[in-house]
Amino acid sequence: MRALIFGLTTSLMFSGEIRAAENGPGVTDSEILIGQTNPYSGPLSAYATQGHAQAAYYKMVNDQGGVNGRKIKLISLDDAYSPPKTVEQHRRLIESDEVFGIVGTMGTPTNSAIVKYVNSKAVPHIFLATGASKWGDVASYPWTMGWYPTYRSEGMIYGTYIRDTIKDAKIAILSQNDDYGRDFVSGFKAGLGEAANKLIVKELTYEVSEPTIDSDIITLKASGANVLFSAVTAKAAAQTIKKAAELDWHPTHFLVQNANSIATVLTPAGLDHSVGIISAAYVKDPSDPQFANDPGMKSYLAFMKQYYPEGDAKDPQNQIGVSIAATFVQVLRQCGSDLSRENLMKQASNIKELELPLLLPGIKLNTSPDDHYPIEQLQLVKFDGKAWQPFGPVLGSH
Repeated sequence: MRALIFGLTTSLMFSGEIRAAENGPGVTDSEILIGQTNPYSGPLSAYATQGHAQAAYYKMVNDQGGVNGRKIKLISLDDAYSPPKTVEQHRRLIESDEVFGIVGTMGTPTNSAIVKYVNSKAVPHIFLATGASKWGDVASYPWTMGWYPTYRSEGMIYGTYIRDTIKDAKIAILSQNDDYGRDFVSGFKAGLGEAANKLIVKELTYEVSEPTIDSDIITLKASGANVLFSAVTAKAAAQTIKKAAELDWHPTHFLVQNANSIATVLTPAGLDHSVGIISAAYVKDPSDPQFANDPGMKSYLAFMKQYYPEGDAKDPQNQIGVSIAATFVQVLRQCGSDLSRENLMKQASNIKELELPLLLPGIKLNTSPDDHYPIEQLQLVKFDGKAWQPFGPVLGSH
């Protein structure tokens, strides 16, 4: 089990004057209190398993003695993916619970609702479960840092691939009508370049609260498109795949990695309907035979069995949750005895060549004071009916 923690690349050397600092709120001699929200209810509840996985990981770390003698306590609250609720819950976490920092809060519109508030309070707001580009805007939000590869950069990779490899493409786009969807689409169009307006024949958006997007798929098929870009989340992704199959519509389908889970998306939609879908990956697939003897994967599966047995080890959201928590543990180690909020941000901005056990080979985390994008690489993958098969090189995504 120690591979998940001690397999990390530790970088304890950092520049700057060594000084005595007061510990931040939420830090005692025995405990470090952090907070977050997740959609434990509502339309995106399929993603909330991330919060459970993080809590389980911190329990494992605590069972092994904690970090520098302190145990990590996570308060993870439900915001139902509703921005007003996110604001309410984070006010509670910061003003009532007095957490050390916000770590791993889920969602683009939800984090957008709180980013100005947490920065005004000078509270670390880090390793967010969202790939919006703005989390790397150090000038505007110095206390904020994402974790995912950015949605814009992922979209750009798909657009560039289509521009360079698919002849006579007629593209339809379905995207979630919020910052999440807009980030993907802006990157996608940038990747297509000057040809974007000519290649895109139909573009639709949907609200995350809509019960079904079937009518959108009917409209997109009617456009004559032979390429479909789905900048969606899990529920809409499964509906898209299933409805396209019902309509006997078989475009070359590009599906964002945030919605490409075999367990929670492709299987409900029908694995036979999902063959040929192209996506991107940065975490290892537990169902892929090439990782059967991988030490990081073995440790992860043992961890899930012991600490989160009710979770689906094949759901990539759990791997992401574990990896976010492992990143935070690494940064705490780098903090040493200086557990001020300022030093937490300093160390989060000083991650060097960090290899996490569940990330694909060649993908490493790096940050600096001017670079708040920890993951900037992706691997294109294609679904063969059983697993995602990588093709081409690992691509820079920012």
